[in-house]
Amino acid sequence: MSDRSAIEWTEATWNPVTGCDRVSAGCDNCYAMTLAKRLKAMGAAKYQQDGDPRTSGPGFGVTIHPASLDEPFRWKRPRIVFVNSMADLLHARVPLWFIREAFEVMRQTPQHTYQVLTKRSRRLIRVAEKLDWPPNVWMGVSVEDASALQRVDDLRQVPAAVRFLSCEPLIGPLTGINLDEIDWVIAGGESGPRFRPMEAGWVRQIRDDCLESEVLFFFKQWGGRTPKAHGRELDGRLWDQMPALRTPDRPATSRGRGGPTSAVAARELRPPAPRRTPSR
Repeated sequence: MSDRSAIEWTEATWNPVTGCDRVSAGCDNCYAMTLAKRLKAMGAAKYQQDGDPRTSGPGFGVTIHPASLDEPFRWKRPRIVFVNSMADLLHARVPLWFIREAFEVMRQTPQHTYQVLTKRSRRLIRVAEKLDWPPNVWMGVSVEDASALQRVDDLRQVPAAVRFLSCEPLIGPLTGINLDEIDWVIAGGESGPRFRPMEAGWVRQIRDDCLESEVLFFFKQWGGRTPKAHGRELDGRLWDQMPALRTPDRPATSRGRGGPTSAVAARELRPPAPRRTPSR
């Protein structure tokens, strides 16, 4: 677990599971797989099991870590926690009992806000009714291009307090995406030596769809060889909107620079859509 995260839309990471397998094009240049290979070479205990070389890699075999389940109890200050930045909690090789244990930890630590993100939305809807969904758990799906839109429909069936989309790496247009019952959308371009460029029109369309549907929007990055290569501004401003944080020890407040904190705030405070320009 990391007490601090460089990911702009979270504050910390918690990895009771490590390792994963490729399921769609968004996984092609997976940062976690590259990091796991390095961590294995450094001798990190969590990353000594190799995955299938056809879909995974060194140090990236799916592994559950029961000893890591109690880590959130050690944090006294409330945090926004990205669950399994190095795995997918809904992977087929993560047993249901362990998923339940992770959700029970989240229920017992209401001072934290948890962000769970998956590409395995079909399994998500199969297990959702078997889980206790506390109000401090946000559930999201990755949507990298139009081929992944079914995940959005699946997410709508989940009784999470906040439902969100991560359109990163955005590698294709999402024209006409249905944002009904979606609370928050993150969008961003791919980074790394083999990054696939994101077109400005793709992210502007998502931004405009969010404005039209009164859904909170967070623009993470343009992407490039490094995450900060082209900055985070879209049409001359930052888009750091996030849902309200509602936990016993943390009143509903925003995180980030000036973004609305709820759907109501978004309706009241949202500025007009910026005029489109041909440049970034």
